[in-house]
Amino acid sequence: MQSLAEQISETLTPFIKETFEVEILQFDFQATRKEFDGDLTLVVFSLLKFIRTNPVQLSNQIGEYLKIHFDWVTDFNVVKGFLNLSIQDGYYVQAMNDISKTEKFGFRIPDSDSLTIVEYSSPNTNKPLHLGHIRNNLLGFSIAQIIEASGKKVLKTQIINDRGIHICKSMVAWKKFGQEETPESTGLKGDKLVGNYYVRFDQEYKKEIESLIKDGMPEEEAKIKAPLFKEAQSMLRAWEAGDVEVVGLWEKMNNWVYKGFETTYSNLGVSFDSYYYESKTYLLGKELIDQGLEQSVFFKKEDGSVWVDLTEEGLDEKLLLRSDGTAVYMTQDLGTALQRFKDNPNMEGMVYTVGNEQDYHFKVLFLILKKLGFSWSESLYHLSYGMVDLPEGKMKSREGTVVDADDLMIEMSATAETLSEELGKLEGMSNEDKKELYQIIGLGALKYFIKVDPKKSFLFDPKTSVDFAGNTGPFIQYTYARIQSILRGRAVVAKNYTLKSISTKEKDILKQLILYPEIIQQAAKQYSPALIANYIYDLVKLFNSFYQNIPILGGNDSELESFRVSLCNEVGKVIKTGTSLLGISVPKRM
Repeated sequence: MQSLAEQISETLTPFIKETFEVEILQFDFQATRKEFDGDLTLVVFSLLKFIRTNPVQLSNQIGEYLKIHFDWVTDFNVVKGFLNLSIQDGYYVQAMNDISKTEKFGFRIPDSDSLTIVEYSSPNTNKPLHLGHIRNNLLGFSIAQIIEASGKKVLKTQIINDRGIHICKSMVAWKKFGQEETPESTGLKGDKLVGNYYVRFDQEYKKEIESLIKDGMPEEEAKIKAPLFKEAQSMLRAWEAGDVEVVGLWEKMNNWVYKGFETTYSNLGVSFDSYYYESKTYLLGKELIDQGLEQSVFFKKEDGSVWVDLTEEGLDEKLLLRSDGTAVYMTQDLGTALQRFKDNPNMEGMVYTVGNEQDYHFKVLFLILKKLGFSWSESLYHLSYGMVDLPEGKMKSREGTVVDADDLMIEMSATAETLSEELGKLEGMSNEDKKELYQIIGLGALKYFIKVDPKKSFLFDPKTSVDFAGNTGPFIQYTYARIQSILRGRAVVAKNYTLKSISTKEKDILKQLILYPEIIQQAAKQYSPALIANYIYDLVKLFNSFYQNIPILGGNDSELESFRVSLCNEVGKVIKTGTSLLGISVPKRM
């Protein structure tokens, strides 16, 4: 469906070329401001760098031409260098006809085999998922959905950080204090059981540090020489050496965690197409370290550790391999990046969804890959997002001061249940259907709340964050349910309407609907689910104003009634597909 701006541009290009001997293919259009008459505004100021003339005179000249030569323009007015065009109602009726005949309006089918990889979640296997992971998952999953809707093939992936000193801390604590506890014996999800021992390690480790300090040891030295920490380091070395007992314990505890993660992902409504594991990719990273040493991209220090010097690029020296030969996160990320390219040679881009605490890490990663000669490193992008804090301060997994993902989802559903029962509109629904509805509403509220600009950090207070009024997920879901009640029992068939005039309310809705394909493209380019969320909210507000002021059913004009029912249907379809890009479901009844 060609936009109105594109149609007008095609009409104007030959006129401008013939009149002013200048070829202009793109024109600057925007919605007419509410205080002026008109529907679409041409910013004539932008043409003055090509055409030296008075902006008001040029605006009037273009307006007169369009009024005669472009069927949809009925009138115009000029405000300085802005040409405000009034468009026939018939254009919007025709747009409605086109939209209703378009399958999955706004979505594009991929036109090539090139692939965009989106990484998100990427948890450590020493703790359960928490609020920060929820934001990461919802942002990454939504970005993947939006890029796919924009017409590109997408691979949703994650790297599971299943090795390293943090994982060994949980293992040491379980071995010393666990008394053979299992998820089955405790009734806990595996990820929560393992997370408890990560917290236990930190508690016991701090006691050891305090004891060493009391004995006269400096704090920094105590942190390194505390028996528990040394035991975790020893276990990491044993793991990398392939010690059978250590590897066996590692596999057992990681499998507990994986099962727990899958339950959380399923409840959250996110999914993945592929998985990578640090325990495998770090070996490929080590090979890259050797390659970099041979190319003199990296260097060794006297203690045997391997580094890269990035001071000429305005950064610093970065550790790549410890003196004892064990790998760091950068080693793993180098190997993972290379493995993904090997697995997907048609990759045109890779988006890492990771918090802004890792901004420096990704600058270094991309630069190292470039220094190693990988041209595809130019297509890597770090989708950096703000962190989630609590009123008490930053969340800390090792101290147990986190908002657990599973608990939060249960809390949201419970809040939705309380609200729905107060509204009292669920008579006749089975308990099973009600439970499903509460989950849809609760998760909708949570997912919409987290739709904020990825760049922004925000404060999350579990006690006060649930608001079911105004710019919220449930408000949008309720509007969709309202539309379904209008459509219930009515067959909506796409047809060619021939109405000569429609109300301002209907026109406003159609103006918003027409923007949908472009909003999806913008959201994909900017990696911003907020653009989709704000678009849907604006559409919902326009629809509710229409619903409250215009009689939809029971009029004397059957074609007008059919048109309005079809308009409701198209709004409902866009709400449904738009919210799906945010990972939000919409119920048929609320």
